[in-house]
Amino acid sequence: MRDTRTQDHARHDQAVSGKPKRRLVLPEGVAFGAMAAIADLAFVANSAASPLYRVYQEQFRFSAITLTLLFTVFIVVLLVTLLFAGSLSDYVGRRPVVLAGLVSGAAAVGLFLLAHGVGLLFGARALLGVAVALITGAAAAALQDLRPSSSAAPLLSSTAVAGGGALGAIGASALAQYAPAPTRLVWWILLGAFAAGALAVLAMAEPGTPRPGALSSLRPRVSVPRPARGAFVAAVPCLVGLWALVGFYFSLGPSLVAQLLHSGNLLWGGVVLLVLGGTSAAAAGALTKADPSRVMLAGCIALSVGALVTFAAIETGTPAALFLGTAVAGLGWGPAFMGAYRGTVVLVPSGQRAGLITAIYIVSYVALGTAVIGGVTTTVYGLHATALVYSVVVAGLTAAAAAILLVRRPGTAPGGCRVTISERIEAGPAGAAGPDAGLPGGPPPARPCRPGRGLREHVTDQHIGLQHRQVLRRHRRGRRHHPQTS
Repeated sequence: MRDTRTQDHARHDQAVSGKPKRRLVLPEGVAFGAMAAIADLAFVANSAASPLYRVYQEQFRFSAITLTLLFTVFIVVLLVTLLFAGSLSDYVGRRPVVLAGLVSGAAAVGLFLLAHGVGLLFGARALLGVAVALITGAAAAALQDLRPSSSAAPLLSSTAVAGGGALGAIGASALAQYAPAPTRLVWWILLGAFAAGALAVLAMAEPGTPRPGALSSLRPRVSVPRPARGAFVAAVPCLVGLWALVGFYFSLGPSLVAQLLHSGNLLWGGVVLLVLGGTSAAAAGALTKADPSRVMLAGCIALSVGALVTFAAIETGTPAALFLGTAVAGLGWGPAFMGAYRGTVVLVPSGQRAGLITAIYIVSYVALGTAVIGGVTTTVYGLHATALVYSVVVAGLTAAAAAILLVRRPGTAPGGCRVTISERIEAGPAGAAGPDAGLPGGPPPARPCRPGRGLREHVTDQHIGLQHRQVLRRHRRGRRHHPQTS
């Protein structure tokens, strides 16, 4: 099927130009791997700045408030870009949007390389917000387009933040501590990675199906298609809790571990984020086949326990307990986000995925922005007190999300059937009854949903009715073209 689409694109290019075009096109498997790497690259670049802030703060002598504002400008620009361009790849295609994100990322890295003051740091963070926003939704949608029936696409999309964040943090902190030019070398490496990503995108076929309406899609709106609304609403409390906790670790984690260890080694800040992201990606990979609603619930419980263990570590001043709490929270982060992501995105067709993925990430990054509050209160009440209050609050948020998931009733299929999210995923969206249903000469109407029947059986009834209508229409067309003679 993918080869046929690639050939169709090639024939279209030839028809427009009048000349056959011969260019290297990456095989589907290679394109899938390249797009997964690009999705990770956006978060690698974002987290690479975290260990360097202490170095920049010493070089440029700015306050903790300025450091908080650097984080704020990234979140604000990212959200604005998501609001305006989050659904753009559904219309112009995945490749142009991902390519624009890579160009923005390369420009951000260039400003980091040129930075000799706070002004260029703000510019770099703003451009990085544009890059992450453009790449996040478009790359995730492209992965789903390339492997629509595989569990690998949701897994890679949902673990890109954790995996990329962990890799960027540990790599940047190690280079900053032990390599020459601590504020330069990591950005040169990332500049080469963005260039390689751009070449890969130019060499691959378009994964999506562009359609008219690109200008109208730039209106700021969030798209949550009807088939996914119930699952999305159920996932929102979980998303808010888990991303508030992630914001806590990424904003205060490196400083906390440095305070508890009484060490100025930058590598420790990267290690704590590596523990968080590494356990997150590993747990998500191990549970990729499990029911999304149960995975999401288990993730919220683990997040709450991890936050409480972290609270105890801060209160007692125990570094080992801090790493333990971080690992437990990581075991919850990956499954919780994967469950929320997989339980919603698979419910909608390809042309509506980018808008839905945008909605998921808007909720996520608004919750992540609560770390700004932690940064401000740190300057007033100190790191120790702020971290204690923050950890308790996020533990309460994730515990509340788990409670909501526990008491939430399962979904209802047409006719009153109670179903789980996994049944929705396996069965797919139910087809609506056609205009001929129940009419003379048409298919019988779908049987009412009996108590105890699952969504899969109900969908099967409607699918049979659809097949019956299609056969009947072909038969009628045949009779018109070949009338019987007596």
